[in-house]
Amino acid sequence: MTEYEQVSQPFAPVYDKDSRILILGSLPSVKSREQGFYYGHARNRFWPMLAAVCGEEVPGSIPEKKALLLRHGLAVYDVIESCEIRGSSDSSIRNVKAADIRAIMDASRIEKILVNGRTAAKYFKVYQPAAYQQMLIELPSTSPANAAFSLEKLVQIWGSAISSISSPTPFSELGAQ
Repeated sequence: MTEYEQVSQPFAPVYDKDSRILILGSLPSVKSREQGFYYGHARNRFWPMLAAVCGEEVPGSIPEKKALLLRHGLAVYDVIESCEIRGSSDSSIRNVKAADIRAIMDASRIEKILVNGRTAAKYFKVYQPAAYQQMLIELPSTSPANAAFSLEKLVQIWGSAISSISSPTPFSELGAQ
């Protein structure tokens, strides 16, 4: 069995003053940390799902991913600043230090907070203030471990949550129909 490792959030949050939706995961996986950006596992459906929802091509590079997010008023970060974890196993997470999302909230126009999966929702509900919890929408994980949801179903569910928020860029042709 893999040993516990102390992992700290390696990525800065992605947001700007026009961000209206904050998407939070739990903590970057081993593959994401190796790739150097959020949702870096080749089989994670986050980027294909988000591209479909936004009516764009799937971004390949980190700058393309950041640009896609910001064009559509989206911010990305995680709920865990650091913890002990075995590999990428969310179920093994212990000794959590929560991420402080106040800077994102203060510097942007966040209307809704979407959490990517149960683990992110669990830690968000434990550590974030009630005012932020009122903005929370828990969505199914885009992780390859979540085989219960096809890419098409993820596009439909996530697309509905994202399109329900006013955005500086219209979400026409959501790809969620």
